[in-house]
Amino acid sequence: MPSNRDDIRDFLNRRKRVVLVEVKAADGSTPRDAGAWMLVAPDCIFGTIGGGQLEYIAIDHARRALKRGSEIEALTVPLGPEIGQCCGGRVALDFKPVDRDAAAALVEKVDREIAQRPHVYVFGAGHVGDALAMALSLVPLRVILVDTREEELSASQVPGVETCLTAMPEALVRDAPEGSAFVILTHDHALDFLIAAEALARSDASYVGMIGSKTKRAAFRNWLTREVGRPEVFERLVCPVGGTAVKDKRPPVIAALAAAEVMTAALNYRQRNASVASIKLRVPA
Repeated sequence: MPSNRDDIRDFLNRRKRVVLVEVKAADGSTPRDAGAWMLVAPDCIFGTIGGGQLEYIAIDHARRALKRGSEIEALTVPLGPEIGQCCGGRVALDFKPVDRDAAAALVEKVDREIAQRPHVYVFGAGHVGDALAMALSLVPLRVILVDTREEELSASQVPGVETCLTAMPEALVRDAPEGSAFVILTHDHALDFLIAAEALARSDASYVGMIGSKTKRAAFRNWLTREVGRPEVFERLVCPVGGTAVKDKRPPVIAALAAAEVMTAALNYRQRNASVASIKLRVPA
C-alpha cells in the first residue's frame, strides 16, 4: 500500500513499528549515494534507497527483524551477479528502529529538505499550466501556480502545488528566492511580456521560459529592445518552452517536455551553487 510521498508525519503516526534503513557507504556504481534512506514498516515503505534487488534485500532484512523483535545487523551488499544486479559497486546499509526521538529528527529532516527545494513559478493556470503543475508535482520542487483569474485557480486541484491569486503576477518575480524558475503561460501576451522581462532582469534565475511561436518570440525581442532597452538578456529566454524537437501541441505533451527542462535547470543551478559554496569554504582566508 503506497504512502504519500512527502507526508512522513502521516506515515509515522499510522505505524508504531518502523525501521530506518540508511546507505552508510556507497562504493563504485550504486543506485543511490551515501546518505540515502528509507523507512520500512510491516505493511508499507516510505522513501527509497534505489530500488531493485538491493532494496528488496533491505526491506526483507528489516521486516524479518521487526517480526522477530530482535536487533538488526548492518549489511554490506555487493551489487553483482550473485544478487541479480550488474551495477558492480558495493553498498553498506545500516538499520535502526525508529523511536520517538528518531521520528522527530526524521520529520525535521524532511521538513528542512522540502523548505530548501527550488521554487518554480508557473504563470497561467490554463490547460498547459495545469498540466505542467501536475508534471512538476512529481519531482522535488516547490511549485507555485499563479493566475489573475480566480475561477482558473479554483479549477486547478493538483496535490502538493501551491496556488497564488494576484492582480500583478510580475511582482512575484521580484520577491522570488535565488535560483527560482519562471515559466510563463498566461492568457495574455502583454502580461507574458511583462513577466518575462521581470524574470530576465534577474541574473540569479535558474530558468526563464515562455510559451509561444516564432512570431511571438520575435515580437517579444522587439518589445524588449524598444520598451526595456536590454536586448542582450533575450538570449537567456527559452521560447517556446519544451523545445521544438517534438511537433505536438497537446498540453500534456508540452508540459512533459517543459517539466524536463525546468527540473534540469533548477536542480543543476542548485548543484552548481552548492559546489561553489563548498569550494569557497575550503579556500583559506
